[in-house]
Amino acid sequence: MTLRNLILQILGFIYPPFSKVMPFQTFRYLACGGGNTLLDIFLYFISYNFILRHETIHFGLFDMGAHIGALFMAMAVTFPTGFLLSKYVVFSESNIRGRVQLFRYFIMVGICIMLNYVFMKIFVEHFNLYPTISKILTTILVVIFSYLTQKKFTFKVKKEQIL
Repeated sequence: MTLRNLILQILGFIYPPFSKVMPFQTFRYLACGGGNTLLDIFLYFISYNFILRHETIHFGLFDMGAHIGALFMAMAVTFPTGFLLSKYVVFSESNIRGRVQLFRYFIMVGICIMLNYVFMKIFVEHFNLYPTISKILTTILVVIFSYLTQKKFTFKVKKEQIL
């Protein structure tokens, strides 16, 4: 049994209570994305507290704070796992070439990072919302954007051309 099949079996077992609320693909997206997000937070915590030990990283001409270094360390793991889960578990019916999917996924992740920043700035600094409420609203908006972008662009299914 492949890891993909194991994940799909587990998700299929958990899915029935959610079947009236969302399609299985949306559930797979939320479960895989949620799992990858938890992995990201865990890796960030380990990297920041135990690997970098809150210490600034020195790169000759510039320094990087441990909080940013830990972000990159966690992303080094969760970027590929997020892509692989999306490609093989969530949007496996896509017939776009893998390298095109990877490039599009990279662009989409970059846009999502920028959207997180912009929405947080707007909600906290312009609408004067509490940061936690702002983060919740931002996450909802970015997850919706990410799902639609991945479904319609990154991992879309190209219609076969008839000659």
